[in-house]
Amino acid sequence: MSEPFDYSKTLLLPETAFPMRAGLPEKEPEILKSWAATGLYDRLRREARGRAKFVLHDGPPYANGHLHIGHALNKILKDIVTKSQQMAGFDSDYVPGWDCHGLPIEWKIEEQYRAKGLNKDDVPIVEFRRECRAFASHWLDVQREEFKRLGVVGDWDRPYLTMSFAAEAQIAAELMKFAANGQLYRGSKPVMWSVVEKTALAEAEVEYHDYQSDTIFAAFPVLGQDFSIVIWTTTPWTIPGNRAISYSKRISYGLYRVTAAAETNWAKVGAQYVLADKLAGDLLKAAKVEGFERLRDVGAAELAGYTTAHPLRGNGYDFDVPMLEGDHVTDDAGTGFVHTAPGHGREDFDIWMANGRELAARGIDTAIPYTVDGDGRFTKEAPSFTGRQVITDKGDKGDANGAVIEALAAAGRLVARGRLKHTYPHSWRSKKPVIFRNTPQWFIAMDKPYDDGTTLRERALKAIRETEWVPASGENRITGMIENRPDWVVSRQRAWGVPIAVFVNKETNEILRDEAVDHRIREAFTQEGADAWFASDDGARFLGSEYDPKDWDKVNDVLDVWFDSGSTHAFTLEDPQAFPNFAGLKRKVDGGADTVMYLEGSDQHRGWFHSSLLESCGTRGRAPFDVVLTHGFVLDGDGRKMSKSIGNTVAPQDVIKQSGADILRLWVAASDYSDDLRIGKEILQTTSDTYRKLRNTIRWMLGALKHHDGATLPETDVPELERLMLHRLAELSPVIHEAYRTYDYKKVFALLTHFMTVDLSAFYFDVRKDTLYCDPLSSQGRKAALAVIEEVFKAVATWLAPVLSFTAEEAWWDRYGRNGSVHLAPFYTADAAWLDPALDAKWDKIRKVRRVVTGALEVERAAKRLGSSLEAAPIVHIADADLAAAVAGTDMAEVAITSGATVVAGEGPADAFRLDEVKGVAVVSAKASGVKCARSWKYFDPTTADPAFPDITPRDARAMREWKARHVL
Repeated sequence: MSEPFDYSKTLLLPETAFPMRAGLPEKEPEILKSWAATGLYDRLRREARGRAKFVLHDGPPYANGHLHIGHALNKILKDIVTKSQQMAGFDSDYVPGWDCHGLPIEWKIEEQYRAKGLNKDDVPIVEFRRECRAFASHWLDVQREEFKRLGVVGDWDRPYLTMSFAAEAQIAAELMKFAANGQLYRGSKPVMWSVVEKTALAEAEVEYHDYQSDTIFAAFPVLGQDFSIVIWTTTPWTIPGNRAISYSKRISYGLYRVTAAAETNWAKVGAQYVLADKLAGDLLKAAKVEGFERLRDVGAAELAGYTTAHPLRGNGYDFDVPMLEGDHVTDDAGTGFVHTAPGHGREDFDIWMANGRELAARGIDTAIPYTVDGDGRFTKEAPSFTGRQVITDKGDKGDANGAVIEALAAAGRLVARGRLKHTYPHSWRSKKPVIFRNTPQWFIAMDKPYDDGTTLRERALKAIRETEWVPASGENRITGMIENRPDWVVSRQRAWGVPIAVFVNKETNEILRDEAVDHRIREAFTQEGADAWFASDDGARFLGSEYDPKDWDKVNDVLDVWFDSGSTHAFTLEDPQAFPNFAGLKRKVDGGADTVMYLEGSDQHRGWFHSSLLESCGTRGRAPFDVVLTHGFVLDGDGRKMSKSIGNTVAPQDVIKQSGADILRLWVAASDYSDDLRIGKEILQTTSDTYRKLRNTIRWMLGALKHHDGATLPETDVPELERLMLHRLAELSPVIHEAYRTYDYKKVFALLTHFMTVDLSAFYFDVRKDTLYCDPLSSQGRKAALAVIEEVFKAVATWLAPVLSFTAEEAWWDRYGRNGSVHLAPFYTADAAWLDPALDAKWDKIRKVRRVVTGALEVERAAKRLGSSLEAAPIVHIADADLAAAVAGTDMAEVAITSGATVVAGEGPADAFRLDEVKGVAVVSAKASGVKCARSWKYFDPTTADPAFPDITPRDARAMREWKARHVL
């Protein structure tokens, strides 16, 4: 007896080298090597030459350590933007950059010094700066490789660096512009000061944490009266700096007298205090007063006429303390009066300066004392407390608060004391509390008019309105910040940075404005870097023969690093020699078609977006960007902030090593980046599961297309199912394009995931497998299906490429060879003529009926009355007229993947299978009759068989005749 023929070798089953198991950790590095070897970035530039430009100007990360998950989110998002804009038809360029100066790097070198028992101040500044430069160079190279491993395509061989000599020269030149137009000035204002780091800090360098403060209520005796004004403060150490008391005309005040209190109380019986009526009870409770009475109203006009004595009068504080009306005073907490120390707070400073002329007319000294030095210690301008420390060099509380409180108690001016846990500014680098102290610093004016009459604040607000903000809420956020910000403090008392390269006349305090001097500085920086400034003690080489160095002070403060990064547009987007692809950049604001995007985390509204906006508006009168996109922060899977101490951090390196960068990229695209994002083990597992489904869909298409002879779609007689898929492509195409245009990657992910898993894998491919595997080679239905799958593959591969950059490339190479790249291809655009809403509506009804049939078959499988769906020939009862009309003429057996199906009008028997969501359809399961085809496994009537092939269906017999004739294996 002969062995039965093995029909499996005659089936056109999928064939592909594209593996089911992705092996991304091993595969992705191979793809990166290929991109490097073939010069993908340069090929992209050549291919896009002549197109409108879309430039994503990189916000520079600090070169000071390994990447964290926030870096991964940021760089992947940037890469999705860049790649999608390139495939949408732009010359979409990305030049990575690094912030190389500043405290984060200098702090690391100081830590190394401290570990060795060395003092940074004992080392020549140029030598110290060389160590900082070497440190930054090392981490720059480390980070560059880590960023590339994420699949980010950019000009990695030619990045911009704020520490390059050309960049340092340009940064200095940008500041010179502010000096030349009169906006740079040296002033004395209270700034946030880090005692630990010995420098002023910008708002962007500060974060807020819980802190327990000592609180006091102190009495200021009203001169000529027998009562006192009581203030409340959370910073007792600022009392030596007090120069005024602020009140509000909107608050109701009264005079209160203590009628009962313990003898040990600071608030004695008979003491009289002026208090806000709303807060009087709170104070008297805090002071443990047992009884009190309100004597009378105290109006604003009366308060305005008072002068008080400093509570430490007689101990070196023998000056008058005036009453000043201020809008910042509220009766939310405290006493309704604000202790005003102009050297220790912005609002205190503002109200003091606003009343300067009036105060001087009253004979009050308006000079602001320097009560606290850079080490956090009281100076001689804080009599009785000199040397006491507010904050130690370790960031701990010093003895200043205790000393001041003791002095107030001894003077009989302490009313009550306590403690308060509240949020307080801390340095983001050292994590230690900062203080507000009056210091001489360099500022850029926000409200001083330029020659055209506009101010920097006005220019910035106008530029904000002209910019596209994604999400739109970003506009309101940065508008509020610009509206309320003080003058820009641009000086830092550090070593590693670009110096404020100006000279100041020792007699007049005027800045030297001389183009020849500025030119010599810029040339020296270009050739030697900013070290040239510090290598010269008096700056004689820059002053030249025209000026005597003895008459000029060389400023040795360095620039705030936010000024550095805020100037990057000047030496990146505007330097055609260093970055030739940006030559001729003509933005929309200039009437051109080019676009510049800035993209960073939402904290950069007060950071890089902010400083870049001010720098460019101050020197160019407009923003350096056209579009600003912001993303949230990364939290753990439970929505908690990531912390090494908690142990809930997710390192991108670990995810890549275990699962591959494409998993991280898919996580980014699937998340709502406009809000905070979550990541954790379960989230990554869900992402991996989704990836696996998408990959298997791609793999099946590649396998099926191995049998495609390249024939295009016929112009006529395209089967309905293929026309339906073409309709879906035509329907999706503009939506996908628009989602990419508007940076809505979550929508792209949702649309493609549904299309690939529901429309393709679970429906179209499932239905068409029989045709593709079993039909004769000459089958027009099979050829039409393959032609459609080719279209679907091109669409899916290009639409997914910005997100799954490695996987899409691997698939593209499998289909079209390694000479090309999916990233060089444009986004697939479907033919709008394929749209057929009527066909879509019809098949929506057919698929509803199909759901009921497959549901009935699942019941039979679960009961083990049925194995394969091909063993079934269900009876489908349809009572709904619309559904019946849609199904008419449709081979429901083919659609439901059964060997037979009978459609009957009517409700069907009571015990038939139904789905609540599909009314008017009932299915009675029935076994298929006939015999099982040895090739396609369909059941058929054996009397219809081809005598030459009695064990297979007539369709399969035709396929076998062709197979034999062609000897195809």
